[in-house]
Amino acid sequence: MTITAPPTLDAGTRPRGKNDERPPAVRPKPEGGGRGDSQDWGAGGTFTPSRIPAAFAAAKAAGRTALIPFVTAGYPSLAATEATIPALVRGGADVIEIGVPFSDPLADGATIQRASQAALANGVTLTDCIALVRRLRAHRGLTAALILFGYYNPILQYGPARFVADAAAAGADGFIVPDLPTEESGELLAACRAHGRDLIFLLAPTSTDARIADVAERASGFVYCVSLTGVTGGRQELPDLAAYLGRVRQRTDLPLAVGFGISTEAHVRQVGALAEGAVVGSALIAHLDGVPVADQPAAAEAFMRALGGEGGPNDGPDTAGVTP
Repeated sequence: MTITAPPTLDAGTRPRGKNDERPPAVRPKPEGGGRGDSQDWGAGGTFTPSRIPAAFAAAKAAGRTALIPFVTAGYPSLAATEATIPALVRGGADVIEIGVPFSDPLADGATIQRASQAALANGVTLTDCIALVRRLRAHRGLTAALILFGYYNPILQYGPARFVADAAAAGADGFIVPDLPTEESGELLAACRAHGRDLIFLLAPTSTDARIADVAERASGFVYCVSLTGVTGGRQELPDLAAYLGRVRQRTDLPLAVGFGISTEAHVRQVGALAEGAVVGSALIAHLDGVPVADQPAAAEAFMRALGGEGGPNDGPDTAGVTP
């Protein structure tokens, strides 16, 4: 299946202006057997604010493009994913997308589909993905922004409000739900706003001006701009994005991140001339597939450094984004 205009191009029922202030979320009674009792609470029972805006602000201040790698939770195993994510941050990743395995990932190409099927065969569930986020915060000391990227059926089964509460308490900063249409996303968006999380929407080159304006009124964190009509997967060349991103830029001052097809340093440079972030998924997974599992963290770190240019975009101590 190909996508001409991703269905989750907007969300919610109450328009939210791009400069609206969002008050701190008051801690609700934890749900799901105490899963809300994680360390990601601030003083006075409020959530730690989403780390996504700060990640883009830091990249902008450093004069570089924010790097946003995607990994599938549980591929090749949950332990491998947990070890690889901090390595990506050491290599220069600013925001991490953690893919929730799903049986019908309609926006994804063959590489991510295969990774998702393998993770499902490993028994990985949405609950496991939330637990992974919690371990990355509590045991790995990760401070980088984390996004759960997943399709809506598992979220619906879990319960949208409960899902956001549990994921926020575990340390997730935002969510991308590529198959959730605007007209049906009010419950999830309301939960995100209540808990101070970002719900990131997708736009495509075929999106109308009206659709772009609609997304701009509801978006927070950043806007995910799909680079082409189709599914995820590495490409040799990217299309000319100037006119498309220019239309989006006219309607929002949020950061723009471009995904689908990003696989090389040249692609990052091309995207960085027009947008604030570059998302890479299939190319990273394919690269790691050729490396023994034990060596994948080191390979992931090296991949990110190469993607960001010589020395990596966040060159410096290996503890960048990780609390000792």
